[in-house]
Amino acid sequence: MTTSLLRLGARLGATAQNALEVVRFGGLDTGEDAAPYEVVGARRVYRLRHYYPGDGAGRPVVLLVPPLMITAEVYDISSRVSAVRVLRELGADPWVVDFGAPEREPGGLERTITDHVLAVSDAVDRVRKATGRDVHVAGYSQGGMFAYQAAAYRRSEGVASLVTFGSPADTSVGLPFGVPAWLAAEGAGRIPEGLIRGLAVPGWVLRTGFQLLSPVKSVRSRVGFVLALHDRERLAPRERQRRFIEREGWVAWPGPALAEFIRQFIAHNRMLTGGFVIGDRVVTLADITCPVLAFAGEVDEIAPPAMVRAIGRAAPRARVYEATLRSGHFGLVVGSLAVAQTWPAVAGWVRWRDEDGDLPELVRPLESEERAAASPPGGAAAYGLQLAAGIGVNAARSAAVTAARAVQGIGQIAREAGQNLPRLARLERIHADTRMSMGLLLDEQADRAPDDVFFLYQGRAYTQAAAKRRIDAVVRGLIHIGVRQGDPVGVLMETRPTALALVAALNRLGAVAVLLRPDGDPAREAALGEVDRIIADPQNAERAAALPGVRAYLLGGGRARDDRTRGLPLTDALTDALTDMERIDPDRVAVPGWYRPNPGRAGDLAFVCFTGDGEHLRAHRITNRRWALSAFGTASSASLSAADTVFSITPLQHPSALLMSLGGAVAGGSRLALATAYDPETFWDEARRYGVTVASYTWTLLRDLVNAPPHPGERHHAVRLFIGSGMPRGLWRRVEERFAPARVLEFYATTEAEAILVNLTGRKPGSLGRPLPGSARVRLARYDLEEGRPEQGPDGLAVECAPDEIGVLLVRVTPGAAASTRRPLRGVFAPGDAWLSTGDLFRRDADGDYWLVGRETELIRTAEGIVPPGPIRDALGDLPYVDAVAVYGVPAGDGAEIAAAAISLRDPDAEVKPVDLAEALLRVPPEMRPALVRVVDEIPVTGGRRLRTDSLRAEGMPRPGEGRAYVRDSAGGYRLLA
Repeated sequence: MTTSLLRLGARLGATAQNALEVVRFGGLDTGEDAAPYEVVGARRVYRLRHYYPGDGAGRPVVLLVPPLMITAEVYDISSRVSAVRVLRELGADPWVVDFGAPEREPGGLERTITDHVLAVSDAVDRVRKATGRDVHVAGYSQGGMFAYQAAAYRRSEGVASLVTFGSPADTSVGLPFGVPAWLAAEGAGRIPEGLIRGLAVPGWVLRTGFQLLSPVKSVRSRVGFVLALHDRERLAPRERQRRFIEREGWVAWPGPALAEFIRQFIAHNRMLTGGFVIGDRVVTLADITCPVLAFAGEVDEIAPPAMVRAIGRAAPRARVYEATLRSGHFGLVVGSLAVAQTWPAVAGWVRWRDEDGDLPELVRPLESEERAAASPPGGAAAYGLQLAAGIGVNAARSAAVTAARAVQGIGQIAREAGQNLPRLARLERIHADTRMSMGLLLDEQADRAPDDVFFLYQGRAYTQAAAKRRIDAVVRGLIHIGVRQGDPVGVLMETRPTALALVAALNRLGAVAVLLRPDGDPAREAALGEVDRIIADPQNAERAAALPGVRAYLLGGGRARDDRTRGLPLTDALTDALTDMERIDPDRVAVPGWYRPNPGRAGDLAFVCFTGDGEHLRAHRITNRRWALSAFGTASSASLSAADTVFSITPLQHPSALLMSLGGAVAGGSRLALATAYDPETFWDEARRYGVTVASYTWTLLRDLVNAPPHPGERHHAVRLFIGSGMPRGLWRRVEERFAPARVLEFYATTEAEAILVNLTGRKPGSLGRPLPGSARVRLARYDLEEGRPEQGPDGLAVECAPDEIGVLLVRVTPGAAASTRRPLRGVFAPGDAWLSTGDLFRRDADGDYWLVGRETELIRTAEGIVPPGPIRDALGDLPYVDAVAVYGVPAGDGAEIAAAAISLRDPDAEVKPVDLAEALLRVPPEMRPALVRVVDEIPVTGGRRLRTDSLRAEGMPRPGEGRAYVRDSAGGYRLLA
C-alpha cells in the first residue's frame, strides 16, 4: 500500500510539474535543435532558407513551399519528423521558402495570391543561380498550388519537376464536410469581395477549423496528452509536433489573398479550367510541361484524392505520377508515416529524375484522369462505408452517388433559375423609351465588381475598373472632336482593346458605332452607314485617310496602352491627314452641359454592322433593345455567370461578336476573351490559357478545328458550350462527338427584327429550336414557292402552316415600332397587324421546333418545281465521310435550273458510293432531290465561313469521265457521270 501511494504521489507530482511547464511555456522542453540553415535572400514577401549550407554541391535541389496558413517550420518541426533532414540524408539539397507570419510582417496582411506566386518564381531563379541546376519545386497543400501556379507562370522554365502533397487541382469534386461544390461556389460568389479583402483570418481560427475536420481525433489527442503528463519520456518524441499543430504552426491568412483564392479557385475553379490571373497575366496549368508527382491521402478530408488527381486533367502536357498514402492531410508531410514513406519517395523521385536511381516503388504513373470520379462523395465518411463488408457497401455507394447527383441537379436548376429569371424579367421590362445600352450595363458591372476581369487579350487581363477608365477617357476624346449623341461614327479597326473601348465609348456617349470591316469595302460601307467621321487604328489608318468625304482620326497609335500599335511607323503625310486622338488629354476636355453618360434609350439606333459583299452587301441597323435582347438572351440560354469565360473568335465588327460574345459576356457578368484571329492550331492553347468555358462560332468556322489533328490542350478541356449560328447538322454532330462533353447551342436571329430562336436542349442537331422568351412573336405563313409570296386564304389573310409544312418566317412588329420598320407587312393574320418577313423558309415539327429549309434567294427553280437547299444539305451532310455540302442551281436553259450539290470529303481518298448517296437522300422528297452530286476538293467560304456557291454555279456541269460527279437516273438512284 505504501509503495502504491508513493508511486501515485510521484505520478501526481510529475503531472503537476509538467502541467506547470506547459502552462508557462506552451509545452515541454525537449532539448531538440532545429536543422541548421542560412537565409540567403530576403524580399518583401519571403525569405529564402538554405538548409545544411555548404553541403549541397552536386545534389539534386528541392525547393519546399509552405501553405499560407502554416509556417515554414512544417518541414522541420523536430529532428524526429524533419523533412529537410530526411531529404539531406538521402542525397537531396533542401531549400525552403519562408513567407513568415503575415500579421508580424510590414504589409503582410495586404499580400495577394500574386505576391506569393511571384515569390516562388523568384525563389526558383535564385536557387538556380546559386546552384546552377534546375529546381524540383515541392509544396504542401496550398503551397503545392503555389508550385503549380509558379511553374505555369514560368511555362516550366527552370523547373525540373513538381512535387505536391494534398494540393487540389479541381475544387468542384468535393469540399470538406461533404459541402457540394456548387453550393460552395455559389456562396463564395455572393460574399462581398471588399468584406473579405479587409478581413485577415487569424491563425487561431485556421487552427480551430483544421481541428474541427476531425473533432474526435482532436479530442482523443488532447485527452491522451493530459493522461500521459506524468510520463515525460513518453511525450517527448511527439511534443514538438503537438505544439506545432496545437499552437505554434499557425499564422494569419491575409484578406486580399483569401479573397483572390475564393474568387479564382473556389467560385470559378480556375486551377482546373485555366485562366487565373497572376498580376495582369493570364495563366493556365496546361502550360506545365515538367513531370509532376502528386501525393494524395486516402482519408484526406481537406483535399480528397479526386481533387488531387485532377492535375492530370489540368496539365495535359505534363507526365503525371501519383503516390497514395493511408493518411490524412497533415500526415502526408508530418509524422512517422511521412518520415518512413513520403520523404524517402521524394528523395528517390528527384534522384530518378536526375538519372541517378530507380523510380520509387510508391510512385506510379497516374493511371487515368477519370479516377477523379472514383472517390466516393463525402470524403473519409464515404471511405469508411466502403470498408463495410457484404452487399451493403454497394447499396451505400449507389445511394451516395444517387444523392450526390440529385443534389447537384437541384443545385444547378436553382442556380440557373436564380441567374436567368432576373435577366428575362428585365428584358420583359425594356420598352422603346427605357434607358438601356451597352455602356449602361458596363457601368453596372464596374460598380458591382470593379476588380473583376472584364476582358482578356494577348495573355493579359483587364479589369472592369481599368476598362471604365479607358472608355471614359475615349468619351472625352470623342467630345473633343465634336461627336454628339446620335452621330454615326465609323470604326475601322482590327479586334483589339482600343476597338472595344471605342465601341463602348460611342455607346456611352449615345452615338452610333458604324462597324466597318477591314477586309470589306470601307468606302461603300461608310456610305451606307452615312458617316462623316472614321476612327481607325494604325493598321487601317492609311485606308481611312484615303476615303473621300470623311474626316479620319487615329486612336491607339504608338501608345503603351495597346501593345499592337508599337513599332508601327506612321509617315508624316499620314500623321498630317489624321488627328491623333491619343494626344488629347482627357483631363483637359471640358464636359459640355448636354452630356449625360449612357443616355441611350432602347429604341435608339446603337450600331450598324455589315454582311455580304458586292451586290449582296447589307447594312444591319441594331437598336439598343435589339442588342440587349441578344445580350440577355445569350446570357440566359448559355446560363453565363462570373465563372464563365466567353471566347470571341470572330472579329469584333461581326454581328455574332457584337451581339452574342460581347453582349452575352456583359449581360452575364462573364469574362470576355478576344482572339486577334482564328487559328485552329492555337485555339486550344488560347482556350486553356484564358480558361474558356464558352466559345463562339459562325457557320462552318469550327470545321477546321474538328478536322485538325488532336491537340494536347484538347484533352479534358473546360469548354462546355459552342454558341453561334449557321452550323450544318453534320458538322454539329462531329463537334459534339469530338469535343464532348461540350455541346452546341445554336441560335437564329434577325438583326433588325427582334426574333431569336434557340435550340436549348441540343437533342435535335440541325434544329433552330424555339423562340426565346422575351423575343418577338413569330409565325410561319404558308408560302407559295412558285409565286414567291405568302399564300392567302379565302378571307384574304395569310394561312399559318401546319406541322412540317414549309412557310416563311414572319416576325411580329409592335405598334410603336411599325413606323420605324422598313416595309412591314400589314393585315397579314388580322386587320391592322404588322409583320416583318425574314425571307427565310422554315418548317415546324410536331414538337414545335423550327427547322431552316432555305432562304428565298437560295431557292432552285427546276423544271419539276422549286427545290429548297436545306433538306439536301442535311441529308448529304449526315454521310460520315462528307466534310461540307453546298447546294446550288446550274442553269439549264429556258430559265430553268438543275439542282446540284457539291460535297468535299474529310479524307480525300475516301470512296463515294452511289448507293450511299441514294440512301442518304431517301429522306428528301423525290421532287426535291438533286439531279447532280459532285465531289470537289474544297468549297469556297466567305470571311465569316459561310459556304459560297457562286463559283460552283459558274462552273456549270462538270465534264464527263472525271469520276467526280454522279447524276440521278430515271429510277431515282445515282450513277457515275460518264
